[in-house]
Amino acid sequence: MRYSSIICFAALAAIGAMNNLVAADVKVIANPSVGASSVSAEELKSVFLITKTSLSDGSHVEPVLQKGGTAHEAFVKEYLGKNDSALQTYYRSLVFTGKASMPKTVAADADVVAYVAKTKGAIGYVSAGASTAGVKTLDVK
Repeated sequence: MRYSSIICFAALAAIGAMNNLVAADVKVIANPSVGASSVSAEELKSVFLITKTSLSDGSHVEPVLQKGGTAHEAFVKEYLGKNDSALQTYYRSLVFTGKASMPKTVAADADVVAYVAKTKGAIGYVSAGASTAGVKTLDVK
């Protein structure tokens, strides 16, 4: 009986940790061609919801997303105010109505960094501990 209580407690702790993902778990990165060194949370939301294609400094940006994972879940929840399912539905509605194309989506942190590094204007997000060589990290205000 005692062993099952420990397993139950561990499972609940893991679920709680997953539900406590926050923006601090994510770094926002951009191609070095992007002039800005910081971005407001509202501006970031507008870029990823495809209502804006440039930052306040005039830099043209193109969002890139991860297919899933903890960084993706934290970013979508904290900065976009959605879950992945709602975000995909939102993007599909934009495509269906001809208002936008689906943003670039890649598999993992390393793929985001590689894509952002080689694509002028690209902006994305990675786990806080990910290597970001070749890109710049944007401060989110």
